[in-house]
Amino acid sequence: MRKDRGPWPRGLRGWARRGRGLVKTPQAGARPVAAWAGAMAGGAGLAKRLGTLLSGLLECGAFCGIIFGWASLVFVLKDLGYFEGLCQPSTTPGPNLTLGSDCSGQDEQFSLVFTIGSFMNNFMTFPMGVVFDRFGTTAARLIAISLYTGGTLLVAFSTPELAVLLFPAMSMLSVGGILLILTNMQVGNLFGNYRSIIITLYNGAFDSSSAIFLIVKLLYEQGLSLRAMFLFLAACSAWHLLRTLFLMPRSRIPYPLPPDYNYGLQCRSRSRSYRAHKDKQTPGEAGPEETPLEPPIARGGDTPGTPFRACACSWLFAWHVAWLSVMQLRHYLFIGTLNPQLEHLAHGDHALVSTYTNAFAFTQLCGVLCAPWNGLILDRHKRGKGPRPEGTLAALADLRSAVLSLVVTVALCLLFSVLAAVPVLPAQFGTFVLQVISRSFLYGGNAAFLAIAFPPQHFGKLYGLAMALSALVALLQYPCVALVQGPLQGDPFYMNLGLITVVLVAFVSPVVVARECQRRAKELGMAGTPLASPPSTEIHDETPH
Repeated sequence: MRKDRGPWPRGLRGWARRGRGLVKTPQAGARPVAAWAGAMAGGAGLAKRLGTLLSGLLECGAFCGIIFGWASLVFVLKDLGYFEGLCQPSTTPGPNLTLGSDCSGQDEQFSLVFTIGSFMNNFMTFPMGVVFDRFGTTAARLIAISLYTGGTLLVAFSTPELAVLLFPAMSMLSVGGILLILTNMQVGNLFGNYRSIIITLYNGAFDSSSAIFLIVKLLYEQGLSLRAMFLFLAACSAWHLLRTLFLMPRSRIPYPLPPDYNYGLQCRSRSRSYRAHKDKQTPGEAGPEETPLEPPIARGGDTPGTPFRACACSWLFAWHVAWLSVMQLRHYLFIGTLNPQLEHLAHGDHALVSTYTNAFAFTQLCGVLCAPWNGLILDRHKRGKGPRPEGTLAALADLRSAVLSLVVTVALCLLFSVLAAVPVLPAQFGTFVLQVISRSFLYGGNAAFLAIAFPPQHFGKLYGLAMALSALVALLQYPCVALVQGPLQGDPFYMNLGLITVVLVAFVSPVVVARECQRRAKELGMAGTPLASPPSTEIHDETPH
């Protein structure tokens, strides 16, 4: 062990010991050109990184979030007679009349399937995040592929008599999909300054994947069976497996990216990853041991030793969970009640409901186009020509850029909620557009904010915990649906008005983040004096005031 030799002269910052001499090393947290060139030369080349990026985009856009196209699948399942036994004969005209039957019980059952599936999508993200942080990418993706394959097979072999299989099937598809996107978001680490844009792009592709059930609906109308389509989705798991082996790391992709970093299965003459390569080195073989003269500068707005509990118990995280929860509840209620709401506004016109259902599903395809807009907001400070901050100053600049992203996301959700409350059928076209933009901003911004504001080693756990806590709030959608179907007699107008008030709570989070930025800037002494050394940026648990 090396003895502590006391503080080093300021002029030796950024140097390290090599043997008995000193060598220049890049500062931790910076994005040096040499590291990028090293990755190009000895590590994963640009073609491989682009292959990982594009294949991940396809994976997220075609598989991860298909449950959120539930409205299109419900249309098919109703036509096949799933839960049809819950329809009761009725002589009173009402919005849920279908061939002289009151099918509000059937609508509630479909809503319950979606409620449980969307709950599992979020709640199980926390244990899956722990698995990802603890065991790495390969283990997490194998679990995800198994769940996804099982879910598609359950839907394929379900029948109107075995409609109960939809409950485990949708839950398995949800958990498998969210775990796939969780392992994919680290791909942004391969592209330095475009990290936030790629994270939001993947979340936008996640939103667009809900259009897969629209394709299922259209193919069903052309005569293709539901079983054949879901057997094909199950067979696609072979592609997920190949991508896991060749285009994804065994553990995790580090950030900042080290020189000569590689991943995936390699030829025997080459190392399988940067970590494996370093583990094989002896201190005097590929290069003498290098010991930094200073502790590494913290990334993610936190010190390397900050424990997970301190992050999870901070007000910064608590208000972010509130920000996520109220807007997610608004979106889940809209998706889960879209079919009965359209039937109410269309006065039971089956063809009109089909047209609007298709229009909603088509707008979901635009999620992948809308999400990078939020990434541009988050990364806007990195595109200037002036010198870029490094280390702790860069983390603070990232956090400051997140404030505008949070505000814009809440404003979009508020506009979407207001338009959704208008009981006019043509107005729903505008609602569909605002919904997909708002939702792509919500989930992309959520993942990017957690990557910016907290240490990277806790990302999987914090992302999972945020989604799990928001899932508990999302359970309120079922009693809300029961309220609409019962006392409100199928009219969601008053519920929509109440949700507008609830969404306003989300404006607290950007205020908390702005005050946290002020506190950190004050600690860093940014009142006009240059920093001599990076001070502590430990997350405080005090209530902001």
